[in-house]
Amino acid sequence: MAAPKKGRSASAQSRPGRSLALILIAIAALTGGMFASGHTTPRLGIDLAGGTSITLTAKNEPGQPNAINKTNMDTAVDIMNRRVNGLGVSEAEVQTQGSDNIIVNIPKGTNSEQARAQVGTTAKLYFRPVLITDVSGAAASSSPSPSASSSASGKAEDKATPSSSSSATPSASATTQGRVVTDALKAGSSPSASSTPSASASASASPSASASVDPATAKLQAEYAAIDCTDKSVRAKAGAGTKPTDPIVACGQDKNSAGEWQKYILGPAEVAGTDIKKAGALFDTQTAAGWKVTMDFTSGGSKKFAAITGKLAQNQQPQNQFAIVLDGQVVSDPSVSQSLSGPAEISGSFTQTEAEDLANMLKYGALPLSFKESSVTTVTAALGGEQLHAGLIAGAIGLALVVLYLVIYYRGLSVIAIASLGVSAILTYVLMALLGPAIGFALNLPAVCGAIVAIGITADSFIVFFERIRDEIREGRTLRPAVERAWPRARRTILVSDFVSFLAAAVLFIVTVGKVQGFAFTLGLTTVLDVVVVFFFTKPLMTILARRKFFAEGHSWSGLDPKRLGAKPPLRRTRRASAPVDTKEA
Repeated sequence: MAAPKKGRSASAQSRPGRSLALILIAIAALTGGMFASGHTTPRLGIDLAGGTSITLTAKNEPGQPNAINKTNMDTAVDIMNRRVNGLGVSEAEVQTQGSDNIIVNIPKGTNSEQARAQVGTTAKLYFRPVLITDVSGAAASSSPSPSASSSASGKAEDKATPSSSSSATPSASATTQGRVVTDALKAGSSPSASSTPSASASASASPSASASVDPATAKLQAEYAAIDCTDKSVRAKAGAGTKPTDPIVACGQDKNSAGEWQKYILGPAEVAGTDIKKAGALFDTQTAAGWKVTMDFTSGGSKKFAAITGKLAQNQQPQNQFAIVLDGQVVSDPSVSQSLSGPAEISGSFTQTEAEDLANMLKYGALPLSFKESSVTTVTAALGGEQLHAGLIAGAIGLALVVLYLVIYYRGLSVIAIASLGVSAILTYVLMALLGPAIGFALNLPAVCGAIVAIGITADSFIVFFERIRDEIREGRTLRPAVERAWPRARRTILVSDFVSFLAAAVLFIVTVGKVQGFAFTLGLTTVLDVVVVFFFTKPLMTILARRKFFAEGHSWSGLDPKRLGAKPPLRRTRRASAPVDTKEA
């Protein structure tokens, strides 16, 4: 039994070179990847790199005096966080302040301007039938508009189709509009083809027909006639305060071919943004028409969409159009010729950024409240730089004290500890640089504190191993057996200690937000790296050095001198069951 055990021990001790080679290859590969990616420095958070701090104040909606509450504020924070993270902006802080304010801190860097534009946008989307459409300042007429048709895949595609202009006279225009809107409101949706008045009927409309217009319709007509869509503030406020079940007057976001802003009277919402399951931005490769936003409906939303497009397909233009309304503005107004039940597309003159912004907002839903920007402040990195400088000085002092302690107390063994700390530092830096573009990790001041705390955790693992070895030598063993016997005991202690540290970091990461998460993430990362370094570098290096004469013979500067440790000669290589009997004494 003794011979196989000795063979296994020899085999185990002959493998340290493989472990060292493995970790060195991993370091070389990670470092090469860092330089190849061009990200040689970690991304910095807002406190180190600067950025923008936005204060958003919630507004009461008409008819909803108690909408500003903790539930809606927390929901808004969650949606804003997902919107910002969906753009790849990490370390953005979104948190409530008081009962009606939300503070958003966006670090300077890629997509930060997009994040600022999106974070306070309500993004309430509705599909509404078009009752009346006109260009600003002109008489009522049917202008060319996009049309939605079902493709092979069942998607709605926008394409320009000509339409005949109306010959209605200005005097008959109000009557025509009133009858169209009144018929639509009575029917509960867009008017049918039979109820849509023709140009000749409009021209011959009698005063009695005009008198049949109800007050609600007359109010809509008055708003429609008075609205000036050339004014940006007017376009932004169009439709504000109305319910989804009410008709509205709205403006388009773009000008028509004549260079004039489009305006509409729209019927009650038939499909809402909550009926959208997912959305994405794609470039239209088939028609090269530009960027578009694709939408997949829920099962209920698909049925609603099929019902409204089926009704609209029976009408003449413009009553066969449906308007896609985002926060009161019409972003698209396609017309349909048949019922559509599959995925839909919003196309138009979108740039890539606009399409991605719209898809991102639709993907994560609308905010339950409307917000206004109370203040926008540019945060400089000067204060954070000073704090970082002070933190690095403190970390350097702490590291120097740790190294000094190791040299004085462990002497030659301090070489192993310092080399292990160096390997841990290289791995930590390279991974932080790579995790920036990979998962959006950004280094902030608390994260730096987590890295400094990790120095103590890593040094503690070395001390546990070294003390176990010294205990074995005190019991009378030589160095090589002492290293192999001490490792299993030290390994258990190190794993338990690191598990507790990692568990604390994980809990802290889950239950906290903002900068504290940076501290928890760095602490957890360095704890995992501590296990890797101890297993694949410290232990193999100790095994190799234990074969060297300087350490094996217990040189006074090796840190393993048996006399200094209080060991009693003769030194034993293996544990004996009982002491031999001295024949002379017997």
